[in-house]
Amino acid sequence: MKLNYQQSLKNFSEAFSLSKEETSKGKEYIPGGFSRRTFGYGPHAIFVDKGEAQYLHTIEGKKLLDLNNNFATNVLGHNHPAIINAIQETLPNGFSFGNPTNHELDLAKLICERIDSVEQVKFFCSASEACLSAVRIARGYTARKKIAKFEGGYHGFSDDLAISAHPNPNNFPGPDSNPKALPDSDGIPAYKSDNVIVLTQNDFESCEKVLRGNADEIACLIMELQTCAGGIVELDKNFVQKLRALTKELGILLIADETITLRANFKGLQSEYKIKPDLTVLGKMIGGGLPIGAVGGSKEVFRVIEENQVMISGTHHGHPLACAAGIACLKAMDENAYTRLNEMAATIKFELNTWAKESKYPFTVFGSFSVFAYAFTKELGQTINTHRDYWHKIDENSMGIYALEMATRGYYPVHRGQVGLTLPMTDEDVNGYIETTKEIISLIYA
Repeated sequence: MKLNYQQSLKNFSEAFSLSKEETSKGKEYIPGGFSRRTFGYGPHAIFVDKGEAQYLHTIEGKKLLDLNNNFATNVLGHNHPAIINAIQETLPNGFSFGNPTNHELDLAKLICERIDSVEQVKFFCSASEACLSAVRIARGYTARKKIAKFEGGYHGFSDDLAISAHPNPNNFPGPDSNPKALPDSDGIPAYKSDNVIVLTQNDFESCEKVLRGNADEIACLIMELQTCAGGIVELDKNFVQKLRALTKELGILLIADETITLRANFKGLQSEYKIKPDLTVLGKMIGGGLPIGAVGGSKEVFRVIEENQVMISGTHHGHPLACAAGIACLKAMDENAYTRLNEMAATIKFELNTWAKESKYPFTVFGSFSVFAYAFTKELGQTINTHRDYWHKIDENSMGIYALEMATRGYYPVHRGQVGLTLPMTDEDVNGYIETTKEIISLIYA
């Protein structure tokens, strides 16, 4: 029987009826029912009782293959023994000090040894905080005030960066080659948008024109090498290398936001692109599932921190529990772990894209590593090369049906169209995801 959105919605709410009730109860005490807007999954959130390895166990008693993994944070899955042990060993010694601990130093050393462009590291409480701090560092170092970023590039919720990450196409966003800077929320002062220059992904000609025209004012260009939270778009390697050369020429600091893309390669996705950014933002997996963020970079740029020219300090920066968990996570994520994750991702992309093409279904899987996207397009063979392609090419109805059906059938992707794999996942899990996806797609187009 052909699937339709209303029936899929009904099936979802029946399958997760207790979660629906908890969402309603939560609204009495928490705006929206929960503190994180992205917890919403269609009509309501799915409340979880516990996580174990690659699975979530919901309050309804359902077991879901976790293809969200806290938005790409839990690369080792849930309750990994090495992370549990690291936390348990650290706890008895105390976990909140007005002093540094060796955990901070050891995690910084691991990161510096791993990422070629990073000579020093400064820790924060989240990647959002790290992004806004990287911008402050860049402004202090260059004595310039403006930020360049890509349309669809998400770098946290700060006023400086919550600009054109999720722009509304109905709000007059400007021409494709010269997007207008639009705040993602009410409450962001207009002058914040005035200090942001928005670029188009994979269009070097327009980027060069805009950057050269504003070079004397731009402190930094912040970018993901594969945009994630704003909608996955893979950046062309030649495009990125030309941008790196251009930013060097113009004295603009290049900030690589590797909050998610550190999952791509042992040395970060920047190593695959053969570039060395001036600053690198990290988060998510470097805390092993606990809250953390970091900025890494050269000693030359960090001189503004060392000499107290730029002031940044916070109560929980370098928190020992997060650093201890991060050390355990990075040690577990060796070269073999990256190979396994990327091989699973490659299998899924090849199997589903080959099948969809042969079946003439307008469905595609794309992305360069173990965090990737799926899309139902309006026409066969359409691809996503810029953020605006999501406006023009996506079949939102089919996307909604698929997400609801996947959860009902035991799989939990990111509702907006993303999948993250974790190390405990098995070939059986991968094959189950592939076959379930085929089944749902066949019923959507029945």
